[in-house]
Formats: sequence, C-alpha cells, structure tokens
Amino acid sequence: MIRGALIALFAMALPAVAQEQVNEGTGARLRALDKLTGHVEDLVIVNGGTQAFGRIRVALRECRYPEGNPAGDAYAFVTVTETGKDVPVFSGWIVASSPALNAMDHPRYDIWALACTTS
Repeated sequence: MIRGALIALFAMALPAVAQEQVNEGTGARLRALDKLTGHVEDLVIVNGGTQAFGRIRVALRECRYPEGNPAGDAYAFVTVTETGKDVPVFSGWIVASSPALNAMDHPRYDIWALACTTS
C-alpha cells in the first residue's frame, strides 16, 4: 500500500519536473578526477568543444541550467573517450546535483558537472 502511494506521488511529480524551463549555457565547468594519482582538475569546455585529461578526452555537446538561475543545477551532455579505444567509455547527461544518477563507470577516471558557463 505504501509502495503504491509512493509510486503515485512520484508519477504526479514527473510532469512538474518535465516542464521546468531551462536555458542553454555557452559551455560547462566540469571536474575531473584521476583516482590513481588523486589529481583533480576543473575543465572549462565550450559547447561542441573537447578537452583532454590524462588518457581521456571529454567532449561537451551542451549544458543546460534552470531558467533565470545560471548558478542552479547544471545538466551537461558529455562523451568521454579513452586513448586507444574505439568506443566511448561514457556518453550521456550528467547532473550537478546528482553526480551518481548517471555516473561514468571507469576504473581510473571520474567526471562530474559543476555549473554551466554563460559567457
């Protein structure tokens, strides 16, 4: 019974989330971690751009944020490729407020979104 009520509440909340108005940033600020060495670096990438970090290359398709709140929750679509591999190791949306929601599963590297850039 409780489970059914929780599912119903979640289903009612979905339309509100789906209708949230967003703006597209000019790029994104992402944080990269090399889990082997502990090296952390912030990557600032423009939409359509790519930046290298260790043996990976991070390509940003776009970054979105809530309308009127550029400091708000960032959603970035990234594709991560690794040197010597033909298939991307990750491709999808990463969400600043929920980095584990769609996390890159890589034994050495981790990437997460911090914010969209607007200029």
